[in-house]
Amino acid sequence: MDTQNCFHCGLDIVNTEEIIFDDKEFCCNGCKTVYEIFSLNDMTCYYDFEKSPGATPQEINGKYDFLDNESIVSKLLEFQEDTTAIISLNIPHIHCSSCIWILENLQRLQKGINTSQVNFPEKKVRITYNPETVSLKTIVYLLSSIGYEPYISLENYETGKNNVDRSLTYKLGVAFFCFGNIMLLSFPEYFEVKEYWLDQYRGFFRWLIFALSLPSFFYSASGYYVSAYKSIKSKMLNIDIPIALGIVVMFVRSTVDILMDYGSGFFDSLTGLIFFMLLGKMFQIKTYSFLNFERDFKSYFPIAITKINADATEESIPVYDIQKGDRLLIRNQELIPVDGILIAEKAEIDYSFVTGEAIPITKKSGDKIFAGGKQIGKVIEMEVLHSVSQSYLTQLWSNDVFQKNVEQKHKTITDRISRYFTPILLLIAFAGFGYWIFTDTNTAFNVFTAVLIVACPCALALTAPFTTGNVLRILGKKKFYLKNALVIEQLAKVDTIVFDKTGTITTNKKSNISYEGEALSEAHLMVIKNVLRASNHPLSRMLYDFLPDVKKIKINEFEEITGKGILAQTEDVEVKMGSAAFVELSDEDTRQQTSVHIKINGVYLGKYVFNNQYREGLAQLFDTLKKGYQIKVLSGDNEGERSTLEVLLPKGTELVFNQKPEQKLEFIKNLQKEGKNVMMVGDGLNDAGALAQSNVGISISENVNVFSPACDAILDASEFQKLNYYMKLSKKAITTIKMSFTLSLLYNVVGLSFAVTGNLLPLVAAIIMPLSTITIVSFVTIMSNFYSKRLK
Repeated sequence: MDTQNCFHCGLDIVNTEEIIFDDKEFCCNGCKTVYEIFSLNDMTCYYDFEKSPGATPQEINGKYDFLDNESIVSKLLEFQEDTTAIISLNIPHIHCSSCIWILENLQRLQKGINTSQVNFPEKKVRITYNPETVSLKTIVYLLSSIGYEPYISLENYETGKNNVDRSLTYKLGVAFFCFGNIMLLSFPEYFEVKEYWLDQYRGFFRWLIFALSLPSFFYSASGYYVSAYKSIKSKMLNIDIPIALGIVVMFVRSTVDILMDYGSGFFDSLTGLIFFMLLGKMFQIKTYSFLNFERDFKSYFPIAITKINADATEESIPVYDIQKGDRLLIRNQELIPVDGILIAEKAEIDYSFVTGEAIPITKKSGDKIFAGGKQIGKVIEMEVLHSVSQSYLTQLWSNDVFQKNVEQKHKTITDRISRYFTPILLLIAFAGFGYWIFTDTNTAFNVFTAVLIVACPCALALTAPFTTGNVLRILGKKKFYLKNALVIEQLAKVDTIVFDKTGTITTNKKSNISYEGEALSEAHLMVIKNVLRASNHPLSRMLYDFLPDVKKIKINEFEEITGKGILAQTEDVEVKMGSAAFVELSDEDTRQQTSVHIKINGVYLGKYVFNNQYREGLAQLFDTLKKGYQIKVLSGDNEGERSTLEVLLPKGTELVFNQKPEQKLEFIKNLQKEGKNVMMVGDGLNDAGALAQSNVGISISENVNVFSPACDAILDASEFQKLNYYMKLSKKAITTIKMSFTLSLLYNVVGLSFAVTGNLLPLVAAIIMPLSTITIVSFVTIMSNFYSKRLK
């Protein structure tokens, strides 16, 4: 009797009554219901990605009633506003492309779900939804009804602990136990000792060895069989196919040897092979998790926040020094780095970094505000509820919304090699077996197994991620913080560098400021200083630090117009400060200096003139960069600094002044149309569009909490003069990848030549395989560390 499989989940149908819908058979009503849901919502292409990809939905009535409790839900949510809530749910059943597709299309199944994004390695889905339209409980029941029941543990959310998968550790332990004992029991066979008791009980010891190999063969190696089966099923041949085939062939061959009394077989080699391959996998996972740890917790952004002390003084502290209960000052355009309570009367918060929606949300005093929001308008104060989560800030920075669509050359090379690797390897293995079977059966099986085991593309696949991962870590320690490893590849391709002037090649730490105009009264100074307190523009910060301390007063209205100036109002004073055009000044002479013009209550009073201080080592840096790159400088200021810059910068450097933010963006676009690979270096304030448009956007951070997700890297201003060093190291990283590609391919060619000629035992091949991985990882680590120390 033929067994039928369920169209949805693939399980055997054992019911006596047929469950048929749409000419398709199902094992239970649950699977039929899921198919009906997909069919009604025109989502049956779920089944096109993989045959029978679904899971049988479980009966869970009443299980999630605790999600009716608002206090519990608020602990689970990452973010919560009137019409937007975000939650990350752990979905253990995620296993294939169909799962990703259905979980990223939940909005088609349930009204109120805006977006859903799957993190496949961590088996998580991040759902953004409207709590006014759909509840979290409804979403959880929806997921369960289609076979993706989430795992929710309040303990995990409160303590921040994750479930650790220890299955590989257990498998490794079992493999080591079997391997060690089989080696001990095989010693008499190795030395062929002629003793009565050995000859008498040889059969017993051989079957004992066979019994000890079973846990290793069936349990420890199970991951390879499952992976190989899924690979064949999805018609995508991966490296686990030859490995699984090699293990099975060795087991069958060894069992036949014992049954026919030809010898003790290769159970020692088999269990040793499984042990060493699992050891290599463990090493790989540990190294990856180390790099992830470095990325999340050690690559702190060089951004700071203004803390208000008990005595009302203000100090700038790193974001990761923020403690619960601290009072923070948040200026216009600053990122809110932590969850907290708003103390100011009113605030406008832009949560586009978190939700993708750029509509500001109005908050009142006492309301909770979430990390990741951007404050718009006058200065506000807040009290901290939780210390900063650095990994959360990293997540915001790496949001898909801000990713650039670029080709990953080395990833593409690796994928292409891996695609053809397995079929070629199987062909060589069968050809070697076919050649040797007519000469020596024992050698034929050794050749077949050794070929399948020794030629592993693991080292090849690890080359690019380990090199870039290590360089990412090195650069982070040197205060150059990259969004992801792909930025290294992009940096190596750059041929044109565009610099912003104010706040980028000039420093706001030192500047010679003078005032020209009518004398300012104490009342005027008090208003000007309080208005400047809310701004993050480099000139505003310099002028704020320059002016004497004054009494704090309330600012009723505040608007900062990008690239132009500030419009603010107190109870009886209207202030306008910024460029000459912004304060409607027509005198041409005033336009040839970097200056901030002041207009109070419609009367022009004067201007603060800035004699810009350029960063230390700027001339030397530009001289070095000029040898390998085209250099261009853009500025929103007038041409007053042209003569100074022409002396300071290399001859032929293009200088473009009076550039508005949209003109900077167009300038970058035009360069790219000419085929240039452009890197933009700016302060992240007026340059967001240009940073996003460029191939690589670098934001200079000078102790202010202005966070631009449009940038690909954040450079600590104190290390600005090392920019050429970072560019060189990125190029050397690509050289290291090419060298290790060559090394890995060379290893495979040499290993295969020994295996095909019968000069490589399967056990030796199993030891060499993880050693090749260790060799590649060690090589790329040593080379990237060597280049980081050698380059100047």
